[in-house]
Amino acid sequence: MRKKMVSYTQDTLPPITEARLDEMKAQAVRSIDTSDIPEMTDEQFKAAVKSRLHRPLKKQLTTNIDADVLEWLRSQGKGYHTRLNAILRDAMLRSLR
Repeated sequence: MRKKMVSYTQDTLPPITEARLDEMKAQAVRSIDTSDIPEMTDEQFKAAVKSRLHRPLKKQLTTNIDADVLEWLRSQGKGYHTRLNAILRDAMLRSLR
């Protein structure tokens, strides 16, 4: 038998009882037992790959680009910021080899 889903709004939330508050406090101080999780080795860290969901932190900056370079980037269609970033990343990675 499935239970009926209940929805609350800020106005219809039931009050928190003292018993529930004590239970929440007790849960907050419990720590997660990780003793059965093995430590990662250096080899595992070296073999690790970034998740396909990983997105590097972006920083906004103002810079001057030659007008013809900017026009060329824009002429390739939408996404010229992304394209510029890809070109710079490629140059960065080649220099790190």
